[in-house]
Amino acid sequence: MPVRVTADLKGVPETALWTLYHRAAEAARPDTVLPDPRAVRLLTEIGFPFAERLGTVRPWLAQAIALRALAFDGVVRAFLAAHPEGTVIALGEGLETQFWRVDNGRARWVTVDLPEPLALRRSVLPHGARQRLVACDIRERRWMAGTDAARGVLVTAQGVLMYLRPTEVTRLIADCAEAFPGGAMVFDTVSRRFSAHTRAGAKGPGGHRLPPMPWGMDAAGRDQLRAAHPAVGEVADVPLPTGRGFLGHLAPRAAAVPLLRGDRPLITRLRFGAASPGSGAALPSSAAALPHSRTVLPHPRTPPPG
Repeated sequence: MPVRVTADLKGVPETALWTLYHRAAEAARPDTVLPDPRAVRLLTEIGFPFAERLGTVRPWLAQAIALRALAFDGVVRAFLAAHPEGTVIALGEGLETQFWRVDNGRARWVTVDLPEPLALRRSVLPHGARQRLVACDIRERRWMAGTDAARGVLVTAQGVLMYLRPTEVTRLIADCAEAFPGGAMVFDTVSRRFSAHTRAGAKGPGGHRLPPMPWGMDAAGRDQLRAAHPAVGEVADVPLPTGRGFLGHLAPRAAAVPLLRGDRPLITRLRFGAASPGSGAALPSSAAALPHSRTVLPHPRTPPPG
């Protein structure tokens, strides 16, 4: 039997365990949409009362979490196909095992997270010479140092940005555009309605109380992301892959369903061009450009749902 590592994350950091719990449940199925044996093994190696604290796994929700991960995997694989020695910077990676699903043997990988979840990650996952772990709040710029942008940079934020305030999201996008010209960023968001739902203290499908998510964005607000920085060029939707059953079939087609089109989780990819001369990182009026709410989360986690 493997030695179990005790985990006792709370608040937003606990969502790293929530996401692992659901992803591993889906990965353990014989008809899984996301083979992830490392996630399945992690669930047995971490000492944590998953069912007691997080409720019962709902198969449809576990598949949805896995399809989100699969969509991010597709973006990362496409990036590495174009930039084999590029750098993937995973913000708030928590216990995500994406590196072992997509690694091409040449890429650099940077994990950025708060000290407590990062310490848990370090204790249960092996990290090699091409992987770097940075204990840092993602709102600080110091995690951007030491990256060779010339080889290509992709910043990923899976299940993270909804825990920031809108102005903090705008600033983060602007900082990435400034630091990584020619790079890209991919992240997911919840809808404005779901953001309000969490801020009202609602519980999730398994009975688990959800941390407040200050930032929500509907599809109609996506173009406002361009206002974050002059170097933000392409703003593109990343559809979910096709999954299993009716809901899995519907997942990549949600944008075409009238009742779901404007009020659904989104995955968005940004591409950064060269920054205009003298643009700097300062954001005057554009810093408040994103759709927002007033709730403040003092210590945003950096993993998920994810």
